[in-house]
Amino acid sequence: MNYFSYSNSPYPIRDDIKLEHQQYWQRLAQAGSWWTGAERIAIAAESRQASHCDLCAQRRQALSVSSVEGEHDRSSELAELAVDAVHRIVTDQTRITQSWVDHLAQNNLSNEAYVELAGIVVAVLSIDEFHHGLGLDLEALPRAVPGEPTHYRPSAAVAGTGFVAMIPVAAAIDDESDLYRGSRGANVLRALSLVPNAVRDWRRLASAQYLSVEGMANFVKQDDRAINRMQMELVAGRVSAINECFY
Repeated sequence: MNYFSYSNSPYPIRDDIKLEHQQYWQRLAQAGSWWTGAERIAIAAESRQASHCDLCAQRRQALSVSSVEGEHDRSSELAELAVDAVHRIVTDQTRITQSWVDHLAQNNLSNEAYVELAGIVVAVLSIDEFHHGLGLDLEALPRAVPGEPTHYRPSAAVAGTGFVAMIPVAAAIDDESDLYRGSRGANVLRALSLVPNAVRDWRRLASAQYLSVEGMANFVKQDDRAINRMQMELVAGRVSAINECFY
């Protein structure tokens, strides 16, 4: 299937955006570090379902998340805890706490699996919002590729900064030497580093849809962008404020 052709887009789409969307879809369908390809696609499906979930809508209106009981309107066979994690990241991320992340780990959704799940949600949501902004239908999810997760956990990841362990800047060497390349390793970049491939996915998509890490140092206009850096930051800042982004 020819994904992301954008043949029906009312606006021209840069080739690098098409390519990154296509390549991410290929990686999404494959087994990751902690989830199979089928599970990763199910996570993506739940990220789309979350905005239509009645339980999530009720929780957002409640003073406390725990005061509203019920089951999520789901679209997959994922375990309820995983469905809850996806839906909260999409609909109520500002009330995610350390105790809740710890609760996941105590009930068989490890920090590593949670980070990969979060990385998938972030990537799929950014691609889907790109489509919403252009008035386009969402791209069909890919078919899963058989395979087993690697269960790779970087030995350099340590706890103490965020809700989950992260790789310190000085420890990003050898297999992880590319993760923070071109940057000072800000926490927002390190957040997914317990699953290094999630950082790589984030960097590639962000480079096409927004700015590369290296491009952050360019405060004027890039040749491949229609608006200048100040205009880009104005849009990004406004969107972040509306979404109640922590940063």
